[in-house]
Amino acid sequence: MVIGAGLAGTEAAWQIAQSGLRVRLVEMRPVRRSPAHHSENFAELVCSNSFGALSSDRAAGLLQEELRRLGSLVIGTADEHSVPAGGALAVDRGRYSAALTAALEHHPLVSIERREQLGLPPAHQITVLATGPLTSEPLAEDLKAFTGRGECHFFDAASPIVEGESIDLDRAFRASRYDKGDADYINCPMDKEQFLAFRAELLNAEQAELKDFEKGNACFFEGCLPIEELARRGEDTMRYGPLKPIGLWDPRWGDVNDRDVRRTKRAYAVVQLRQEDKDGQLWNLVGFQTNLKWGEQKRVLRLIPGLEKAEFVRFGVMHRNTFLESPQLLDATLQFRRRKRLFAAGQITGTEGYAAAVAGGWLAGTNAARLALGQSPIELPATTMIGALTHFICEAPGAGKAKRGGFQPMPPNFGLMPALAERIRDKRRRYGAYRDRSLADLEPFLH
Repeated sequence: MVIGAGLAGTEAAWQIAQSGLRVRLVEMRPVRRSPAHHSENFAELVCSNSFGALSSDRAAGLLQEELRRLGSLVIGTADEHSVPAGGALAVDRGRYSAALTAALEHHPLVSIERREQLGLPPAHQITVLATGPLTSEPLAEDLKAFTGRGECHFFDAASPIVEGESIDLDRAFRASRYDKGDADYINCPMDKEQFLAFRAELLNAEQAELKDFEKGNACFFEGCLPIEELARRGEDTMRYGPLKPIGLWDPRWGDVNDRDVRRTKRAYAVVQLRQEDKDGQLWNLVGFQTNLKWGEQKRVLRLIPGLEKAEFVRFGVMHRNTFLESPQLLDATLQFRRRKRLFAAGQITGTEGYAAAVAGGWLAGTNAARLALGQSPIELPATTMIGALTHFICEAPGAGKAKRGGFQPMPPNFGLMPALAERIRDKRRRYGAYRDRSLADLEPFLH
C-alpha cells in the first residue's frame, strides 16, 4: 500500500508496480480537499512549477540526473512536459500532473482508492507513507501516537500566477540571468524609489488569517519565505534574494559593456516571472510566496512595473507543513526503526524540494518492493545526492547530524556529501567532481 499520491507517492507506487507487484494507492482528494491543492490529479505541484537547476554540477540538477538514471517516472515525465526556464527544469503544471495520473490509472498492477486514510494500516501490511506536508489530521494523530513524538511543522506558501497577455512588455523585458540559455524569464525592473515604495506597501499590507493553523507561532522554512517576511528582514533582503538585479540587462538600456551606461541604467531590483505552461499564457512570480489577503496581493503586486494591469489566475496561499522527526525515527532505507514494514517518503520525512520528494519515493518504493520479494532493502551511498540527503535526515553514521529537537527540512546541497579526496578550491570544478563521483558510485544500483 502507498498512502498519498503526491510526488513521492506517485514515484513509490510506480516503482513497486514496475517490480511486478500489485499496489494499492490511496489518495484522499477529491473526497477530502487539502488547504493548498487545486485539483484531484496526482503529483500536483503546489508552490512552484520548477524542479530547480538542470545542470548536473548543481545540487538540484545532480539529484534529477540520478533519478533519470534510476528510471524515475516523475522526473522522466517532467522532461516530457518541460517549459522554457533558462537553466532550470520547469513543467507545464496541469499537463504534467495529468500525465502522471493517467500513467498510474492505466497500470495493470496499480489500484487507486480515492478515500481518506484515517490511521496507520496493520503492522503486517507493507506500507509507504507518502502523505506529504499536508497529512490529514486523523492520520497525523495516529502517527503521532505511534512515534510518541510531538508534531513538527513549519509554514509554507505558494506564489501568485498571472496571465501572460496582461504583462506590459513595454516596461518589462525578456532575459535569463547572465544570458544563460534563451531569454526565458520576464523581468520587471525597479529603480530605488519604486523599490522602496513597493517594500513599504508590502510591510503595511494586511495578511490573511491563519484560520485553524497555530496563530502567533509561525515557523517558516528559510528556503521558502513569504515575500512580506523577506521585506520585514531589512531593506536589502529582497534585493539579495528573489529581486536581485545582478546579471539582468534590458538591451533597450544601451550597451551592457559601456560602464557609464551600466552605472546610470542598471535596475535597483528586478522581479522575475517564470513560464508556467507550454503556451506561455501563465507566469509565476518567482520567489513571491505570500500570505497577503487576495485583495492586498492584487493591489500591492500591481505596483511592480509591467504588472500594473496584471490579471491573476491564482493568488498566493499559505499552509502548514508537517514533517517527522526523522533522525530519531527512520533508517537510511526509509524504514521506521520500530516497524520495518512501514516506510516514509517525501516531504513528511523532512526533505525539501520537489526532486528530493521524488527521490524519497523512489527509495521507499524500491525498498518496499524488495522487502515483499524477500530481498534486503538498499541504502544508497552518501557520495550520491540521494544517499547524502537520506543519510542526513536519518542521522546515518558518517553523515551530517541534525540537532535533536531542532530538526528542520533540508534541501539537496553539496554540503551534505563527504569531502572529496583532493581539495578543489574552484567551486565549479569542485561541484563537477562531486557529480562525477556520485554518478560513478550510483552505477551498481542501476537497473
